[in-house]
Amino acid sequence: MQTKILLNEDRIPKQWYNIIPDMPGPLSPVIHPGTLQPVTPDDLLPLFPMGLIEQEVSQQRWIDIPDEVREIYRLWRPAPLYRAHRLEKALGTPAKIYYKYEGGSPAGSHKPNTAIPQAYYNKIFGTKRIATETGAGQWGSAMSFACQMFGLACTVYMVKVSFNQKPYRKSMMQLWGSNVIPSPSDQTNAGRAILAQFPDSNGSLGIAISEAVEDAATHEDTRYALGSVLNHVCLHQTIIGIEAKEQLAIAGDYPDVVIGCHGGGSNFAGIAFPFAADKANGKNVRLLAMEPTSCPTLTKGVYEFDYGDTAKMAPIAKMYTLGHDFMPPGIHAGGLRYHGASPLVSQLVNAGIVEAKAVAQKGCFEAAVMFSCAEGIIPAPESSHAIRGAIDEALQAKEEGKEKTILFCLSGHGQVDMTAYDAYFGGQLEDYEYPAEAIKESLAHLPKVEF
Repeated sequence: MQTKILLNEDRIPKQWYNIIPDMPGPLSPVIHPGTLQPVTPDDLLPLFPMGLIEQEVSQQRWIDIPDEVREIYRLWRPAPLYRAHRLEKALGTPAKIYYKYEGGSPAGSHKPNTAIPQAYYNKIFGTKRIATETGAGQWGSAMSFACQMFGLACTVYMVKVSFNQKPYRKSMMQLWGSNVIPSPSDQTNAGRAILAQFPDSNGSLGIAISEAVEDAATHEDTRYALGSVLNHVCLHQTIIGIEAKEQLAIAGDYPDVVIGCHGGGSNFAGIAFPFAADKANGKNVRLLAMEPTSCPTLTKGVYEFDYGDTAKMAPIAKMYTLGHDFMPPGIHAGGLRYHGASPLVSQLVNAGIVEAKAVAQKGCFEAAVMFSCAEGIIPAPESSHAIRGAIDEALQAKEEGKEKTILFCLSGHGQVDMTAYDAYFGGQLEDYEYPAEAIKESLAHLPKVEF
């Protein structure tokens, strides 16, 4: 009865999978926030190195992973695939549950899968410093680690509520040499404008993105890095699903449903996109994105063009969005706070290829505790959404008396997120469903784009 399915280091994938050639129809253009015309590579150069811009628009199905990136990947990749025998027994389900565990990376999450190549392409481009943002801290710690690997300076604008709630994530970033600033801050025009209007603002990813984009755009030696949403980020994360497919083949199995938590889309894309390629070729596999009811982008947002940030400095993309001035509630402890979603994931949801489901945070933490008691790993709060989805699928299989193979991505461990568990055990967490009226108000401010 095998529990871990491992691959040797020589099985680290040599290529990432680019889903763009296999998308259902052409991609919508990305729009310049100033001209309201499609962006050009020159428009993006103040923010990104050319190597990443080329990947953002590439029509090549397989893109080579540089040797320098694969060498650092060796620190934690290939990541293990686990069969959750004990969780299956605890649930009394006939379903088989597998999870791809990304918590073994130095930063404890899947985020270094893209942070390392982003730092690499910036290094060879001549960038000296990265400006970025982070919500719960997974991305900020991953980018800090990656910058340390390539000798780059790093400035992280951390959403203020998380800056206060998750001090150990901040400590990780500082350990790896980053300057961590609570956002909104007085360091940028965007931050000062928010503070003038809302002095007690808890912050949001949209605001933190505005600050980081402004920082990068106003310093010649600095570029911006984003941990989710963008095409090249989703591309880098497909190493998760590529490895998982090979590991499942070793186990002689294939999933009926593939599940990932969804904030901006990087983790979900990483586990699901390689299976979306199979689905496009006739495989009967469901792809399920799990998100919080307090930030229900895919389930309650609209599929329209919107700014990527609050200050309307970042490019405009067609995506599921709650509106760029959406402000998540401070009581939300589970991460996944972004107002928008990956344009690639959004198009797949709109086409009916990907399903989306929103779940409340107390049920997610309940699932995380159940998982940890059975499997031993303490999940990141973000990952608990995927666990909730997997448990619900397993219980449905039990009710129906049907066998089912479930694969989910355990995107990281929660050992530096214990304040969220403290809040759960202390009865301080509330289930919060973002009000329809607030979403309607936020959506009233979408840009007028005619494409």
